[in-house]
Amino acid sequence: MRITQSMLSNNMLRNLSGSYTKLNSYMEQLSSGKKINRPSDDPVIAMKGMGYRTQVTEVEQFKRNTNEVHNWMDNSDAALDKATKALQKMRELAVQASSDTYDAGERQSIQEEVGQLREHLIDIVNTNVNGSYIFNGTKTDTEPVTTDNAGDITSLPDGGSPVMIEVAKGTKLKANVDATELFGENVFNDIETFVTALEDNEQEGIEKSIETIEGNIDNVINARADLGARMNRLELVENRLGEQEITAKKTMSENEDIDYEKVITELITQESVHRAALSTGSKMIQPTLIDFLR
Repeated sequence: MRITQSMLSNNMLRNLSGSYTKLNSYMEQLSSGKKINRPSDDPVIAMKGMGYRTQVTEVEQFKRNTNEVHNWMDNSDAALDKATKALQKMRELAVQASSDTYDAGERQSIQEEVGQLREHLIDIVNTNVNGSYIFNGTKTDTEPVTTDNAGDITSLPDGGSPVMIEVAKGTKLKANVDATELFGENVFNDIETFVTALEDNEQEGIEKSIETIEGNIDNVINARADLGARMNRLELVENRLGEQEITAKKTMSENEDIDYEKVITELITQESVHRAALSTGSKMIQPTLIDFLR
């Protein structure tokens, strides 16, 4: 086959174009830090990258969900702590008022203090966090306890459905505390009975109130124990999510990120090859008639 000047020129230009393409590819990798800059560069890496990114995004969403669960649980625990202290104070007052040495006037003073504790307990049940009532189940826009102008209770916690939040794939945790048992009709009826006994200066009724208040305290303590167990489980889930996030990001990085030392070495090598191709090509091109007409 006869080799012509145009064949040599075309081959040289084609090879130089391929060399420029490789140089451009290495430069893009160095500037972006990624092995590919478009799916067509390597469809396999692109497809795997989509899966790894989905996994990382999923873990990050679950971590945000755990923060929301923490918000519910921490505020619920703080409210239950205050409720426990209020009920314990009522019990102390009941023990004091049950003494034979207390007269009607002193019990009247205790009655007023118990009334304030009752209002404080209502405020606790109506705890609102970021616009949501945390003691009314999924009915977060409804105030659990309402009263009329006379201070009489007109509604109590409905409970609704439990607030379940997904904290891991296939794993949901109950974020709220069921207030129907803790702060339902029985609790406030017991308080009203205690107040009536104080008002009537009835020592026997006051003594009975001690037992009922202690029962209410036990219920709150048990609820806090259950909440604490769920908080411990949430901590375990958070630890697992943290490990999953590290693994997922590491795998994604290994799939997409370049090895800078390797790419820089390949770029320098390609630059040397490109210079050699330019030098060799210039020597291979034979002089033409135009060169002699200068």
